[in-house]
Amino acid sequence: MKTETIKRVVVRGANWVGDSAITIPALRELRSLLPRAHITLATRPGPAGLFTDADFIDDLIISESSGWGSLRRQIVSLRRGNFDLAVIFPNSFQTALVAALARVPFRLGYAAQGRGFLLTHSQPQPEWRDSRHEVYYYVNIIAAVGCLLHGNSRALDHEPDYAIVVSPERRAAAREQLASLGVRSDRALVAICPGSVNSRAKRWPADRYAELGSRMAEELGSEVMLIGSPDERDVSFEVARQMQTKPIIATGSTDLAQTTAILSCVDLLITNDTGPAHIASALRRPTLVIFGPTNPLTTRPFSSTGELIRQPPVCAPCMLRDCPIDHRCMTAISPDEVFQRASRMLQRSYRVDQLLGVR
Repeated sequence: MKTETIKRVVVRGANWVGDSAITIPALRELRSLLPRAHITLATRPGPAGLFTDADFIDDLIISESSGWGSLRRQIVSLRRGNFDLAVIFPNSFQTALVAALARVPFRLGYAAQGRGFLLTHSQPQPEWRDSRHEVYYYVNIIAAVGCLLHGNSRALDHEPDYAIVVSPERRAAAREQLASLGVRSDRALVAICPGSVNSRAKRWPADRYAELGSRMAEELGSEVMLIGSPDERDVSFEVARQMQTKPIIATGSTDLAQTTAILSCVDLLITNDTGPAHIASALRRPTLVIFGPTNPLTTRPFSSTGELIRQPPVCAPCMLRDCPIDHRCMTAISPDEVFQRASRMLQRSYRVDQLLGVR
């Protein structure tokens, strides 16, 4: 495998929004490694909006990942792309099978789920996977590409570039959308994401979010907006029902590209360990993440603007999607504890934005 022969690259992206945000430094590293190559990101519809303004890829292939019909369409798309190299981020057997059946000459990813024979360059799982942020897990794959092309790689030797960019035009459109929802520009805007699509165990209780949101509105005079995907409408409506001061509900009414642009305008995001946590912190917006069953070493917000609040019991992190006992990792965190931390973060960020003339 030589640099001059790698003209077209397809990257099979991560499946979830948060994981997709975490792969951004690896994608930037790949662009740096192959500046003249045409890089296509193959992803599911959900995460696609993250890459609206991305300058490190050239185009997208968007497809669902389940069912034989989808499998066939993915294979056909990759064959038509005439790709020289497939970089496969997910560890699933199917993603490697698609690249192999599409006859992509070079196929690189981790040796997992018995798929090593489908890859031309399978990589061992790093020993540090459970103790180092997942940003490095994906950058490590690109480091392997660099070693194959040049005999060495420095991809893991410098701070990964985690930033998500929103164009001025999209940011202006987001402000117009916020105004149409009734958001006042003379107040601090606090977004709350009380849901979690792939894990009920990650959810801080709705009644506590309701108490927190009410205090943010009543005691700090903030605009409170609930966000999330269509699958999280139920929990947002439950939070809104219990709040003393009714919030603005944007849950399910924006696609991911619009949500990303809106998050670039907020003064604070309070959320469970979900995709928006990674997006807002990558946008350099203050982000407070309520952590329970997941591992903060590997999935915390990578940006310095992201902060955690947790009260881990001995069973955490368990990584389970449903708590088999009493959800003590989340119920141990009180609304007052979150409110006090959020208040400090909000006041600090609002003051800085005023000094910079952002508001």
